[in-house]
Amino acid sequence: MKTGRLISLLFFSYIKCQTLQRTLLDTAMQHTGSQNYLEENLRDTISTMVAQFLQKLTYEEVQTTVKELLDFAEKCKSLKMHESPSECSYRLMTTFLEHICNNQGMVDKHAFSNCCNINNTARHKCFLLHKKDDEGHSDIFQIPNPEQICEMDKENQVSVRGRFIYETSRKHPFLYGPTILTMSACYETAIQSCCQEENKTECFQIKVEPIRKYIREISLRHHHLCDIGIKFNHEVAKSVELVLLTKKQLKANFSEIAKLAVDIKNLHQTCCEGNTVACVLGRSQLMNYICSKQAILSSKIIPCCALPVPFRGECIINSENDDKPDLSSLPLSRFLYEYSRRLPELPLLVILRVVTVYQNLLGKCCKLEDPLECYSHGKEMFRRVVLESHERVKNYCDLHEKLGDNNFHDRLMVLYTKKAPQLPAQELIMFTKNMAAAATRCCPLSHEQRFLCMEDAAKLILGALCRRHEAEPVNVGVGHCCDDSYAFRKPCFDDLQVDGTYISPPLSCDQIINLKEGLCKAREEEFQTEKQKLLSNLVKQKPYATEMQFQSIIVDFTHLVKICCQAEKSEMCFQEEESKLIEKCQSLLGGK
Repeated sequence: MKTGRLISLLFFSYIKCQTLQRTLLDTAMQHTGSQNYLEENLRDTISTMVAQFLQKLTYEEVQTTVKELLDFAEKCKSLKMHESPSECSYRLMTTFLEHICNNQGMVDKHAFSNCCNINNTARHKCFLLHKKDDEGHSDIFQIPNPEQICEMDKENQVSVRGRFIYETSRKHPFLYGPTILTMSACYETAIQSCCQEENKTECFQIKVEPIRKYIREISLRHHHLCDIGIKFNHEVAKSVELVLLTKKQLKANFSEIAKLAVDIKNLHQTCCEGNTVACVLGRSQLMNYICSKQAILSSKIIPCCALPVPFRGECIINSENDDKPDLSSLPLSRFLYEYSRRLPELPLLVILRVVTVYQNLLGKCCKLEDPLECYSHGKEMFRRVVLESHERVKNYCDLHEKLGDNNFHDRLMVLYTKKAPQLPAQELIMFTKNMAAAATRCCPLSHEQRFLCMEDAAKLILGALCRRHEAEPVNVGVGHCCDDSYAFRKPCFDDLQVDGTYISPPLSCDQIINLKEGLCKAREEEFQTEKQKLLSNLVKQKPYATEMQFQSIIVDFTHLVKICCQAEKSEMCFQEEESKLIEKCQSLLGGK
């Protein structure tokens, strides 16, 4: 998976699934005779690229386009070991984009005319901006009736795997090609295995669900990595890789880690550009290099390096960190390396926060007559950064424990409606739902794991919010937090206050409160959504009201729905009681 540059250690966090690992190993055993994975899977590799760029094409249309690109792609297989895939990437991508622009039907279908009117690098960037990540899609590949898919598999295994690649690629256009190929092989193996079982449905649930979950999570991480590369400078991207590599391979020396950090950053860039052939080649080269250095990098990857391409990549990404082996005025990269080795238990972004403080300290101290005295305050400054990050997570989890899941989600709705009132209520609900779910998942963990889990979840959730801001600006405060510092993005959002520039379209209380009999039939999640829409609209109208004032109306709303749904004549009850709630709402809004 992110293995080649991607090996990006970014993925080493929290995507450990023993069921998936078993599937990987089972699948790998069936490919031990594979001499050249790219040659044997070139069609699937090109299919991935086409479906990720042309997300509206049917499966059959993708296959037609693939046939037209295969001849040129064959040339890319001739790359030699250690040869950069960038030139191949450029030529193949240029050919592909020209092919699209020469097909008016494709241009019209995907609204690409603006991209086709510009050339070279600008055209490529334009096409990338048209990719739409289906982040809200809960299922990656709908499994038909078990008997039906087993019959389909028996008749044409290529079709089953090919359709999995097609569906996954077009719904996750930023998911790296090597990962899609690996997961398609795992999916194929799972289907073949389950078709031998008596209870096929249960088998599909057990073996296919971990694959789906892995794809959903890793796709979000890949998209996040691409965002970092676009939004921040190369030094930030390189720093991310250096920290993650060091945490993963504590025994490796600095020069080796520094080299790998640059290689991985560059491969991320190649894979983010969407050229799956170059991405697969680059990842394979990187994995071969890493495995040739396994003795000095990490003992944990030895079993992985015995696996064939492409399975060693996913295996390495999911392998465990190595066992653990007075900071002074070190160059920044060396400081990153040394600090990460000494404190590998710290989350990535906390280390980057410390490094940012270190960088600022260097800038200040180097201008003084006695820089060493100035440096002596560094350790305490670093300690404060770590402690403050710990405290933020602790307070967050304490609040979650005190309020419980639903009330905690309500509290987040209030806080983030104040920070970003321009967002529609439904978007705020989904954003805060993800944050609340992260608290539910992370807060019960041990102190150290909770810290890692919450920081990891926050970076991805806030990354998605920043993508939303990039597409359609929210407000100045959100823009500042997204753009100013990747390391301090979470503390910035934590500290963001009410957007005082926002003027809400006036809504009367009878527009905000909508009590109807249908609420009695609503599922719990639907009821929570209606309640939180009410809460969000109240906050937008009166952002400086107290938490208690908002909560009072929400409690009454909940109680009223419960009482009226139990009444003989629910509709009449709602009509009678709604006026009382509206009156209370008007009191809060000052007579609006």
